[in-house]
Amino acid sequence: MQLTTIQLDTERFTLRPLNSEDAEALFAIFSDADVMRYWNTPPWDSLDDATQFIKQSREDLTTQQAIALAIVSKSDETVIGKCLLFSWDKESRRAEIGFGIAKSHWGQGVIQEAGSALIDCAFSTLKLRRIEAEIDPANIGSTKVLTKLGFTKEGHLRARWEIAGEISDSVLYGLLASDLQ
Repeated sequence: MQLTTIQLDTERFTLRPLNSEDAEALFAIFSDADVMRYWNTPPWDSLDDATQFIKQSREDLTTQQAIALAIVSKSDETVIGKCLLFSWDKESRRAEIGFGIAKSHWGQGVIQEAGSALIDCAFSTLKLRRIEAEIDPANIGSTKVLTKLGFTKEGHLRARWEIAGEISDSVLYGLLASDLQ
């Protein structure tokens, strides 16, 4: 499969590779401290952060190291977030999944819809056996959506991350292709 042209369509969204025109929209989303509250990196502080992320994402897509896709609203063609498969281990047929969306779209089922499409692609097209997610246990929204997507809580790592002087735990979730059959 040629990943550089991958496109996934849901009822409300198109998931497609990031491009340079997405930089401003991504910067607006990922410079927001509330959006980045539970990430393992601080909020972006310049448009260059978005540009570099897009550049790295394009390289990772070309080399099949990771897949980062823009979540684009079909109603107005705006980029409202991103979803990604990363830490892709082809030999073990596993990857980690991640999402980030604009605060204005929280609570609207975006991750449920986009995540289902990405998970389906991961298992059916990429032939992954396992998808993992690592979240801060305080991130109740992600806990709920991962559960709705079929993930199982598999572990709790204490004092796993330190970002800007704040220490946080991680909870690990897993989903197997066989769980959805």
